[in-house]
Amino acid sequence: MISDIGVLAENSKGRAFPEAPDEVRTCFQRDIDRITYSKSFRRLKHKTQVFLQPEGDHYRTRLTHTLEVTRIARTISRALMLNEDLTEAIGLGHDLGHTPFGHAGERALCEIYTCGFRHYEQSLRVVDRLEKSGKGLNLCFETRMGILNHTKGAPDDSAEAIAVRLADRIAYINHDVDDAIRAGILTAADIPKEVRARIGERHSTRIDAIIRDVIEASREGEVRMSDDMAQAVELFHDFLFEKVYRNPTAKGEEAKVSKILGAIWDYYLKNPDKLPPDYRSIADTEGVPRAVCDYVSGMSDDYAVYTFSNIYIPAAWQVK
Repeated sequence: MISDIGVLAENSKGRAFPEAPDEVRTCFQRDIDRITYSKSFRRLKHKTQVFLQPEGDHYRTRLTHTLEVTRIARTISRALMLNEDLTEAIGLGHDLGHTPFGHAGERALCEIYTCGFRHYEQSLRVVDRLEKSGKGLNLCFETRMGILNHTKGAPDDSAEAIAVRLADRIAYINHDVDDAIRAGILTAADIPKEVRARIGERHSTRIDAIIRDVIEASREGEVRMSDDMAQAVELFHDFLFEKVYRNPTAKGEEAKVSKILGAIWDYYLKNPDKLPPDYRSIADTEGVPRAVCDYVSGMSDDYAVYTFSNIYIPAAWQVK
C-alpha cells in the first residue's frame, strides 16, 4: 500500500530505452539490483567518507555511508507509506559519482576540470553513460532524478527523493561526529549543549530522534523536518564544519590530494592513448578532458595512489 504522495511503480515515467516488464520485480526493484551489481557501487568501499586513509577498520567509507543513508531513508519511507523500493534505489545510487579522497577530491577536480565537477551530476552520468562499458544502467526516470537532485533538491522531487536527501544529512552529521570521536578529534562533551538537549546524547539516540521528528512532521503530506529540529541539525552541521571538516589534524593530508589527482590528470590529458578502451571511446566522442574526468573521478583512493605511483615513482629493480 503506497500513500497518495508516494510513487507507484506502475506510474513510473519509464526508462530512456523501454524494456519489457519483469514478471517478478517492479521497475524500481530492478534499479536496485542494477546499482548493487555495478562496478561503481563496489568501488565505494575504497572511497573516503571524511578521513583520508585512516588506520582502523571501523571508520566509515563512502560505501558504508551509502548503506546507512539507505537504511534511514527506508525507515522514513515505510513509516510514511512511500515506495520503499524507489527510496532504496535512490539511496544506493546517490553517491556513485563521488571522487577518490571524498570532498577533497571533488574540490580538486572542480579546480582542474574547466567544465566544473559536481558529484551529484557525475552520479547521474555514471548510471546513464559510464556503467556497462558505456551502455549505462537504463534506470527509471524517478531513480535518476532522485540521484541527480539528492544534494540541492528540485521543485518536482518525489517524496522518496526528499526522504533520501534528509536521510543523507541525518546519516553524515551523525556518523562523521562518531568517527571524529573515535579518532580523538572530539569528545561527546564537545557537541553543543543545545544539540544534545534537542537531539540526544548518544549516536543512536540522535539518529532515532531525527527520524521520528521527520515522520511526525511529515504526517500532513510534505516530507520534512520540524522547524526546531531543522535548526538543531543546522547547528550540529555548523559545529562539524568548524571542528571536523576544517580540523587541521583530521584534514592535514588533503593538500596532497590535489597534487596526486592533478598529476594523474596531466598525464592522461597528454597521453589519452593510455586511457582504458572505454574512456578512449569517450575521448573520441566527447573530448579528452571529459574522458579523463570520468576516469579519474571513478578511481578509488587506493587505485589513485597506485596509478600515481605507477606513473611517477621509479619501479624497484635488481640485477640478476
